[in-house]
Amino acid sequence: MKQVVKIFLGLCLLAIISSCGKKESLVLIETEYGSMKVLLYNETPIHKANFLKLAEEGFYDDLLFHRVMRGFMIQGGDPNSKDAAPGQMLGGGGPGYLLDAEIGSPHFKGALAAARTPDRGNPEKKSSGSQFYIVQGNPVNDQRLDQFEQMKGIKYSQAQRDLYKQIGGRPDLDNDYTVFGEVVEGLDVIDKIIVVETDRANRPAKDVKMKVSVL
Repeated sequence: MKQVVKIFLGLCLLAIISSCGKKESLVLIETEYGSMKVLLYNETPIHKANFLKLAEEGFYDDLLFHRVMRGFMIQGGDPNSKDAAPGQMLGGGGPGYLLDAEIGSPHFKGALAAARTPDRGNPEKKSSGSQFYIVQGNPVNDQRLDQFEQMKGIKYSQAQRDLYKQIGGRPDLDNDYTVFGEVVEGLDVIDKIIVVETDRANRPAKDVKMKVSVL
């Protein structure tokens, strides 16, 4: 009887976790240039749960977008960026763990993706535990998409092609990095941050701080 009760309780717990995993999750990334509302994907449960956990703990508050590259992306989430001195090299910090890759979604403009170290020392393409980037990119034509399909073994749907052509992105990153969310409001904030003055390491001359909260 006790064994039956244990099994029943275990199944109930699994049902609760499964139900929570399907719930739509939104986070707000606030900066002095405006706010971005981001939808986290249920298809990437490891990254989704980790980002929510860190946001709820206030991990990201007052960290910097420490790497900004026009036509590419804005990157942040390095804990070493908090109160970092001017000119300090950033990008090597994290929470002390990596995340298993959950690669699949494309890099359209506004895609939220996990940063990681290069393939040479990271053949499994594991993600940083905290660092992320948000894609800007540029519009991509069918010829370029055909090339990436052949190079990467990808088959884009017509809807995906239309998005790459209309809003742009970085298909060269597809199948190599985990995209775990997308900006659903505030795409213009990316464009505002991307044009700030930067140093040779692509760090903004004036700190671009963030605050991340769960909605």
